[in-house]
Amino acid sequence: MSFVDKHGCWNDGQRKAASEIENIVRGKELEVIRLSAVDQHGVLRGKTVMAAELHGALQNGVTFVSSLLLKDTSHRSVVPVFTAGAGLGLREFEGAADILMIPDPLSFKILPWAPHTGWMLCDLYFADGRPVPFATRQLYRGILDRLHSQGFDFVAGLEVEFHIYKLENPRLAPGDAGQPGPAPEVSLLTQGYQLLTEQLYDRFDSIYEILRADLQALGLPLRSMEVEIGPSQAEFTLRPGLNLDSADAMVLLRSAVKQICRRHGYHATFMCRPRLPNACSSGWHLHQSLRDRNTGAGAFVPAEGPAPLSPTGMHYLGGLLAHAAASTAFATPTINGYRRYRPYALAPDRVIWGRDNRGAMVRVLGAPGDAASRIENRIGEPAANPYLYMGSQILAGLDGMARRLDPGPSADTPYETQAPSLPRTLSEALEALRGDACYREGFGDSFVDYFIRIKEAEIQRFNLEVSEWEQREYFDLF
Repeated sequence: MSFVDKHGCWNDGQRKAASEIENIVRGKELEVIRLSAVDQHGVLRGKTVMAAELHGALQNGVTFVSSLLLKDTSHRSVVPVFTAGAGLGLREFEGAADILMIPDPLSFKILPWAPHTGWMLCDLYFADGRPVPFATRQLYRGILDRLHSQGFDFVAGLEVEFHIYKLENPRLAPGDAGQPGPAPEVSLLTQGYQLLTEQLYDRFDSIYEILRADLQALGLPLRSMEVEIGPSQAEFTLRPGLNLDSADAMVLLRSAVKQICRRHGYHATFMCRPRLPNACSSGWHLHQSLRDRNTGAGAFVPAEGPAPLSPTGMHYLGGLLAHAAASTAFATPTINGYRRYRPYALAPDRVIWGRDNRGAMVRVLGAPGDAASRIENRIGEPAANPYLYMGSQILAGLDGMARRLDPGPSADTPYETQAPSLPRTLSEALEALRGDACYREGFGDSFVDYFIRIKEAEIQRFNLEVSEWEQREYFDLF
């Protein structure tokens, strides 16, 4: 009996898709299949198997080094994996032991930019069939199950800002190696500050056309490609999707854009605020609502009256505000992302909502009869792990619904209205997360403590670095 059958890893739809994949691989004469799992940072890691090995990989998975789930963004393990319990009290991680990647057949794609290559997302399991507790895609599935038990689907539309530069020097001399190595040298495609200007779009067009063709061939629900305000800054939006699909789409979008751009001599980055002259911060605005699983009707659509959302939507909104500080740890998980929270900058700086107001943390768009009534949370950065970002939104919203929280009135002047400030640093966000009972219950104490430990390792390394600011401030003066 295969691992998949023994442990019930697939549903009927996945079993059917698995048999179809093997036929597609033969018919399309694919030669290799990339099997990828999403790590704690939302980055894809995995192995490539030959097409002849696909059947075995589908039925029994392929091995995956467990210590990959114990690394910070420099790819350094932050716990002593060669000690008892790997520093976590988990025997399964000792000695960087293997876990298993089990492909999800419903995620199968053919990569347009990589000849003869298929691709699948995988879920992570221990050898005894238990899901790995730190695997964020599976954590998100559990949160969706909770939402479904309440009678709702999660609807998410993605609005993602990022930068595309011309790659001038990839910094690949042996002396450039490191953990991490120096950033590549780049030049601009546009000077910026001309939001949505058509002439600037035309300067992006050569790479945009390559991206459009490949992303659409990949099956991603690309809705628009736009020129953002900053130098060499882009914005792509994806059509609304349901449940797991939107999170998977974000993972694939980032990975595909970076790979395609690099193949054509460009460098794409989803880093929030690059350290380049005049660079603007990038955000990831998450449009979200709930849909009734029985009727398909939008659960946020208001009836006649002054409220922009239904009572369900307003209580959900109240939950987002109540857990806003803690949720930033998931929505903005990098040190760099907190450079974006500043007033009068089309970015939030305090816990507040407003009707169709881009200065608020949460922008509410809704009216009686408007099937697109929704919440746009502007708190996120494009580097966020989508399973954690979206999962944190659902958990907060469900808590607001359960407690019937009132979000208060709309803030028409969001930068002047008195309200609690968003965390100013990742450290502040982690402290808020540490004490948030909703997220501890929803994600589990062990995951919250694990996540905080991973992120604190990055903060410790950051605090030990001597920055250019310190050099300029003190080197000559003292």
